[in-house]
Amino acid sequence: MDLLQLRYFQVVARYEHVSRAAEELRVAQPSLSRAIARLEAEVGTPLFDRRGRRIRLNQYGMTFLRHVERALSELDDGRRALLDARDQVLGRVYVAAETLLTLTHLLGNFRTAYPRAEVRLYQSTAEEMERRLRAREVDFCIASQPLTGPNLRTVELAREEVLLAVPSGHPLADRDRVTIREIVDEPFVTTRVGTWPRALLERLFAAEGRTPKLSCEGDEPGASGDLVSAGLGIGLVPAMSRRVATRHQGAWVRLDAPDCHRILSLVWHEDAYASAAAVKFREFATSRPFMSHWLPEAGEENDGTA
Repeated sequence: MDLLQLRYFQVVARYEHVSRAAEELRVAQPSLSRAIARLEAEVGTPLFDRRGRRIRLNQYGMTFLRHVERALSELDDGRRALLDARDQVLGRVYVAAETLLTLTHLLGNFRTAYPRAEVRLYQSTAEEMERRLRAREVDFCIASQPLTGPNLRTVELAREEVLLAVPSGHPLADRDRVTIREIVDEPFVTTRVGTWPRALLERLFAAEGRTPKLSCEGDEPGASGDLVSAGLGIGLVPAMSRRVATRHQGAWVRLDAPDCHRILSLVWHEDAYASAAAVKFREFATSRPFMSHWLPEAGEENDGTA
């Protein structure tokens, strides 16, 4: 077997769907199917259960996948270590978050402190972040939802209240506080399934036995404030948005609901290779209150919400 076969197997196992895996790998589906068949012949047992056009990773495939992921991760770590040594820099740090606006000031401050460090960013849902950590594609995730998996380490960075943003002229704009029951028929601006605002919105409504009515659904949590200001609906925003947003035309209202907050956490894989830049980033992000890294200095402007 060769590395290409193993990487093909890893992607097919993730999707349990040959055509989707072929699309990501940018190879022809018949070629991918033949590569998997050759791998199964080499290991001496089927790795997938096939039912028509559907495939499912079987018990042998699950066992083999654990070893394949470990082996490929070690090779990827070795490649990164060589790149860092060759380029003679502090190294690279790879970071994922649901919205990159969360990272703007943190990364600016980090780069000022460590100008020789290189940073690579990924915008990901919680599910994608878990996969990226397993695959060693990122060093850290700054997550607003719990991430699960073996050997993941989590440190809480910040905890903040989540508010309701409403546009100017809305009947709720003069209210200090509302209940979920009072807004069950309101149109909501939110993000796609898998992001923290959507997960929180659905949880709050489920507690009332209701489903939120969506007027606008997007990929970028940081755009919610602007969409609310444009009159597309109301939406959930973190409390610090009130402190940094400059373009929001409307009001922020407190929600009378339990656990209406967001927890930001730094998550990493304990067994993964860490460049010097990654070590410094972890120390930097956890060395003082995260809000001081995230919020702009007095007088600075920020046009978005986090």
